[in-house]
Amino acid sequence: MKILGHYEELWLERAGTPDGKLQDFTREKGQPDEDRIVQYLRAGEELFSAMGTVGDILGSDERILGGDSVFTDGEWIWRGDLWFYLSRYHLRLPDEFLTRARENGYALPVLDEARLIALSDELQEIL
Repeated sequence: MKILGHYEELWLERAGTPDGKLQDFTREKGQPDEDRIVQYLRAGEELFSAMGTVGDILGSDERILGGDSVFTDGEWIWRGDLWFYLSRYHLRLPDEFLTRARENGYALPVLDEARLIALSDELQEIL
């Protein structure tokens, strides 16, 4: 299990060493397929559901519904607000993740129940 968007402001310390601060990964312009990557993130399998909204930690007044939820594609996990930061601030994401999404045609792989349970168990250790 790999954490996508492992920024120090968004994950607890027990999740491991963060990639850095969220603001350090923002860009002026997104990649040509950014909308498709956003759709991929929004279509993830939900491992942890959190009700309510979270605020934009980079300063806009926007609130993100379910931002503390956690999603997966079977290999990577990410918070429910990552799509927002990608679409608004054009985050630089790891090439390994982008390659996976592109090679899958921006469609999430079908995950069996055993894999989802295993990921959920791993997730509980870092939440």
